[in-house]
Amino acid sequence: MRLFFRLIILLVVVLPLAVIGLVYLAVDTQPSLNRAAEITPSNVERAKLILDQNDPRRLKPGARRTIVVAEGDLDLAANYLARQYFAGGARVDLRHGAIEVGASLRAPALPIYLNFASTLVEDGALPRIANLRVGRIPVPPWLAYAIIPRLFALTFNDADLRSFENVIKKVAIQDDRLALTYEWQADLPNKLRTALVSDEDRARLRAYQERLAAVSRTVKSQDVSLTALLVPLFKLAAERSGDPVAENRAAIFLLTLYVNGQNLAAILPEAKNWPLPLPRRTLLNGRDDFPKHFMVSAALAARAGGPLSDAVGVYKEIADSRGGSGFSFNDIAADRAGTRFGENAAESAAGRKLQQRMRAGVVEKDLMPATADLPEFMPEREFQRRFGGINAPPYKKMMADIEGRVASLALYR
Repeated sequence: MRLFFRLIILLVVVLPLAVIGLVYLAVDTQPSLNRAAEITPSNVERAKLILDQNDPRRLKPGARRTIVVAEGDLDLAANYLARQYFAGGARVDLRHGAIEVGASLRAPALPIYLNFASTLVEDGALPRIANLRVGRIPVPPWLAYAIIPRLFALTFNDADLRSFENVIKKVAIQDDRLALTYEWQADLPNKLRTALVSDEDRARLRAYQERLAAVSRTVKSQDVSLTALLVPLFKLAAERSGDPVAENRAAIFLLTLYVNGQNLAAILPEAKNWPLPLPRRTLLNGRDDFPKHFMVSAALAARAGGPLSDAVGVYKEIADSRGGSGFSFNDIAADRAGTRFGENAAESAAGRKLQQRMRAGVVEKDLMPATADLPEFMPEREFQRRFGGINAPPYKKMMADIEGRVASLALYR
């Protein structure tokens, strides 16, 4: 009988107190890492180079490639993702044969942070966890290996996890770079689609494609204003119950593909059986390039945040000045307006407000500022002569003018 009462006391009193104590030691009210995450056009250029060198369309099954990422770029990417998706921060330090990783991640809807610190060391194909600390609690590696696969299993099934593991053949860690060798597999794109596009997102994308297909058939001219497509899609977003951010992102993503002449079926093969929108030339401020700038920036901002969208826009203009159409500040204005649209769409309260404003009806001047007086088509030499580069005062003055024009639009206030 005494043993029974001791067990009751253990279960009712001691065990809950122990759990509370562990939680207290594991969480903090302040992040241990809180760093700015600034992405520059040069970061975008390096990322594009890596993607170009590893374009899956050029790879045959069984082909091996090695991706080399500098420590600074890896650190920047980790910190950006931590800030963007978890309101925290991260740090990555490489030393020969080991990776030091730290991260502060805010718990959803709670003012508390999980602060992590870990060391991973080279050990065959994948690095091995040498130590892990969560808050003030050291976690034995054997326990980490028991928990982490279960966390991944919430998103990936066991077969997909094994397939992804088989892709990576070697992770080599140097003092200033990480080299990842992988072997391309023919079924990898389909597995990634299945893992990354949920059933709910597939249903959303189908709903917006069906609406866009119907709208495209009501347009009598080959040319159509971007607002004539955005408004009905956001009306649908307002009508659908549920997560406003998820609805807005789906609408923006689908319209981004459409204005850039891309078919959703290239990403989701099942979409080839869905109603197909008729091709139209989409215009904004009388130009067909502005919708592309606007929607790509909106999609990037809605998914990955404004800083990345801004950096991508500036990078493209720098690239154009070196041999394309030239540096154009009016393209930057379209980028900035799209970024603001995407940022509002990706925040719950602002996203609902945006839906209601769009549902009430908007015209082009609500989406996009006047741009006819902005300098454009400048080769690199002319851009440097007139504005001195992206860090010079004349350039910053022009950017401040553009930001002011976008901020003055009622839709973004």
